[in-house]
Amino acid sequence: MDSCLCYVTCGSREEAVTIGREMVQRRLAACANIIDGLTSIYRWEGDIHEDPETLLLLKTRRDLAEALVEAVVALHGYDCPCVTVLPIVDGNRNYLAWIASETNG
Repeated sequence: MDSCLCYVTCGSREEAVTIGREMVQRRLAACANIIDGLTSIYRWEGDIHEDPETLLLLKTRRDLAEALVEAVVALHGYDCPCVTVLPIVDGNRNYLAWIASETNG
Protein backbone atom coordinates (compact mmCIF):
# COMPACT_ATOMS: atom_id res chain seq x y z
CA MET A 1 0.00 0.00 0.00
CA ASP A 2 1.51 3.33 -1.06
CA SER A 3 1.70 5.99 1.65
CA CYS A 4 1.91 9.74 1.21
CA LEU A 5 2.27 12.93 3.17
CA CYS A 6 -0.16 15.81 2.76
CA TYR A 7 1.43 19.23 3.37
CA VAL A 8 -1.06 21.93 4.43
CA THR A 9 -0.47 25.50 5.57
CA CYS A 10 -3.09 26.94 7.93
CA GLY A 11 -3.81 30.44 9.15
CA SER A 12 -3.72 29.44 12.81
CA ARG A 13 -2.94 26.58 15.17
CA GLU A 14 -6.65 26.27 15.93
CA GLU A 15 -7.47 25.75 12.25
CA ALA A 16 -4.71 23.13 11.93
CA VAL A 17 -6.00 21.27 15.01
CA THR A 18 -9.57 21.34 13.71
CA ILE A 19 -8.62 20.04 10.27
CA GLY A 20 -6.12 17.50 11.59
CA ARG A 21 -8.52 16.08 14.15
CA GLU A 22 -11.30 15.84 11.56
CA MET A 23 -9.08 14.00 9.06
CA VAL A 24 -8.02 11.46 11.72
CA GLN A 25 -11.63 11.03 12.95
CA ARG A 26 -12.79 10.39 9.37
CA ARG A 27 -9.88 7.92 8.97
CA LEU A 28 -8.66 9.87 5.93
CA ALA A 29 -5.36 10.34 7.79
CA ALA A 30 -3.62 8.09 10.28
CA CYS A 31 -1.77 10.96 11.94
CA ALA A 32 -1.65 14.75 11.97
CA ASN A 33 1.45 16.71 12.98
CA ILE A 34 1.16 20.41 13.75
CA ILE A 35 4.20 22.67 13.58
CA ASP A 36 3.91 26.25 14.83
CA GLY A 37 6.13 29.16 13.91
CA LEU A 38 6.02 29.02 10.12
CA THR A 39 6.46 32.26 8.17
CA SER A 40 5.19 32.28 4.60
CA ILE A 41 6.20 34.82 1.99
CA TYR A 42 4.07 34.71 -1.13
CA ARG A 43 2.44 36.73 -3.89
CA TRP A 44 -1.34 36.94 -3.77
CA GLU A 45 -3.51 39.12 -5.99
CA GLY A 46 -0.48 41.16 -7.10
CA ASP A 47 0.92 41.93 -3.65
CA ILE A 48 3.71 40.26 -1.71
CA HIS A 49 2.62 39.06 1.73
CA GLU A 50 4.56 37.81 4.74
CA ASP A 51 2.34 36.03 7.25
CA PRO A 52 2.62 33.65 10.18
CA GLU A 53 1.12 30.24 9.49
CA THR A 54 0.95 26.80 11.04
CA LEU A 55 2.10 23.72 9.16
CA LEU A 56 -0.15 20.66 9.18
CA LEU A 57 1.29 17.33 8.00
CA LEU A 58 -1.12 14.47 7.40
CA LYS A 59 -0.06 10.86 6.78
CA THR A 60 -2.35 8.79 4.60
CA ARG A 61 -2.57 6.24 1.81
CA ARG A 62 -2.18 7.31 -1.81
CA ASP A 63 -5.63 5.96 -2.72
CA LEU A 64 -7.20 8.27 -0.09
CA ALA A 65 -5.23 11.39 -1.06
CA GLU A 66 -7.87 12.86 -3.38
CA ALA A 67 -10.64 12.49 -0.78
CA LEU A 68 -8.35 13.94 1.91
CA VAL A 69 -7.46 16.96 -0.25
CA GLU A 70 -11.13 17.63 -1.01
CA ALA A 71 -12.05 17.38 2.69
CA VAL A 72 -9.21 19.69 3.77
CA VAL A 73 -10.13 22.29 1.14
CA ALA A 74 -13.78 22.18 2.26
CA LEU A 75 -12.80 22.85 5.89
CA HIS A 76 -10.03 25.38 5.21
CA GLY A 77 -10.53 29.11 5.65
CA TYR A 78 -8.36 30.24 2.71
CA ASP A 79 -9.72 30.92 -0.77
CA CYS A 80 -6.90 28.85 -2.29
CA PRO A 81 -5.24 26.78 0.46
CA CYS A 82 -1.86 25.11 0.04
CA VAL A 83 -2.71 21.42 0.10
CA THR A 84 -0.12 19.24 -1.63
CA VAL A 85 0.53 15.51 -1.64
CA LEU A 86 4.05 14.10 -1.49
CA PRO A 87 4.87 10.42 -1.94
CA ILE A 88 6.60 8.50 0.82
CA VAL A 89 9.12 6.43 -1.10
CA ASP A 90 10.49 4.41 1.82
CA GLY A 91 10.61 4.23 5.59
CA ASN A 92 9.92 2.11 8.62
CA ARG A 93 7.80 -0.70 7.16
CA ASN A 94 5.94 -1.16 10.45
CA TYR A 95 5.03 2.54 10.52
CA LEU A 96 3.87 2.47 6.90
CA ALA A 97 1.73 -0.59 7.68
CA TRP A 98 0.28 1.32 10.64
CA ILE A 99 -0.73 4.18 8.30
CA ALA A 100 -2.52 1.64 6.13
CA SER A 101 -4.28 0.02 9.08
CA GLU A 102 -5.49 3.33 10.59
CA THR A 103 -7.05 4.75 7.43
CA ASN A 104 -10.25 3.80 5.58
CA GLY A 105 -10.25 0.71 3.49
